[in-house]
Amino acid sequence: MKLAVPGDPTIPADVARHVRELGPLESPLIWATFTAAAAVLVIAGARFRHRKRVRRRAVVAALCCVLLASVTALNSYVGYVRTVTDLARLLEHGGGPVRALGLALDDDKDRTPEDDPHRKGGRGVDVPVGPDSVTVEQVDLPDPPDAIPSGRTYVLLPPGYSDPANSDLRYPVVYLVHGYPYGGPEDWLRPGDAPTTLHLLYHDRALTPMIVVSVDLTAGQPSRDWEGLDVPGGPQLETYLTHTVVTQIDQRYRTIPDRAHRALGGMSGGAFAALNTGLHHTGQFSVLLLTLPYDELGDDADLLGGDPRLIAANTPRDYLATLTFAGPVAVLLTAGTGAPTDVATAQRIAAALHARGQTAVVHVEHGYNHTWHTARATLPYLLTFADQAFPHSGTPPPPSTSAGRRGGGSALGGLPTTPHVCVRERAAAVPAPYRPAVYSINSTSRAHQSSPETS
Repeated sequence: MKLAVPGDPTIPADVARHVRELGPLESPLIWATFTAAAAVLVIAGARFRHRKRVRRRAVVAALCCVLLASVTALNSYVGYVRTVTDLARLLEHGGGPVRALGLALDDDKDRTPEDDPHRKGGRGVDVPVGPDSVTVEQVDLPDPPDAIPSGRTYVLLPPGYSDPANSDLRYPVVYLVHGYPYGGPEDWLRPGDAPTTLHLLYHDRALTPMIVVSVDLTAGQPSRDWEGLDVPGGPQLETYLTHTVVTQIDQRYRTIPDRAHRALGGMSGGAFAALNTGLHHTGQFSVLLLTLPYDELGDDADLLGGDPRLIAANTPRDYLATLTFAGPVAVLLTAGTGAPTDVATAQRIAAALHARGQTAVVHVEHGYNHTWHTARATLPYLLTFADQAFPHSGTPPPPSTSAGRRGGGSALGGLPTTPHVCVRERAAAVPAPYRPAVYSINSTSRAHQSSPETS
């Protein structure tokens, strides 16, 4: 018997390697090539400076190359557009010739899940094929009374969900929120690469089956930095998430509809939304998964009309010290060393949670910044942390039907009800080759940090 609460997870090597790989359109070779082409054109223009037409064309072409180099360098840094399909889907949001170009590039626009062996639901989303792959469903969850005209919600169902043999099984749920502004529910599936990450985790028996939901908190205006708030006179996003979305998902899918089996996470502005909403609703969520987090609104306090009461009630840095918790909460915060402010903020939030007797772990990726690269690299840690925190009594077995590969999903019996609770160790019951780690740390221990080399 050991005292056990979720710690900084260890993930399989193939998963760690995959989530750190660059997509085809993230390669620095692209912007380096455009930069070199611009330099060649400038030299050519200088050599033919007495021929005005040639010089003019060389200058225009060089400027175009500089522009393309800048855009592709930014994308290489941010990690938002990974593939040609990602680019096509992004361009399709534009109008006129931009949309036409996107449609021309999108080889997925006329396909159905049956036509494409690399997808199992979810238009425009690449999903690996195989017995351990997820099924992506898109559901629209509008809520006009809360000023939410539409809500494109993506539901990632675990392997075996539709198998009649599993019809009586219910699953824990992880809700993920996109960043702000110009974010959307597709982000966790494309730059976040959730379908492939889940596929690999399931394949390696490193994760118990769960439902992952990528929610839409844009209120139909992706350019607005809503921060997931109930905005006076505007969209009631916190209410929408905690009432409409959670209720609809519980009604439509075989969830385990209680706080112990429900996690809420997000990146950047979505991490703030998850932190603020999760702390407001500790009776609804037992796990918070925060990448690139922050705990105060800053300039976005204007959304609350300058009302000091509302601002204080939506600033976790201020209210956390006196917050009443409906139950124990486990929190994983992830950041990159390239964004020291993110690391300091994560450590500050963790310390505040520790002071309240809650579980909080900080995971740090060396060399990463406040970008989708960090969110993608840490997603498997977020999911595995949630898996460790969820109680597993009566939950589904691992998805694969392959002989010799079945095993439990977590070494932990669930969240402690107090800072020190004896939790039954399950590792001994798991057959080879999969043997999960057992963590023996208490909820008042300091935040952990790990690098890609050690995690």
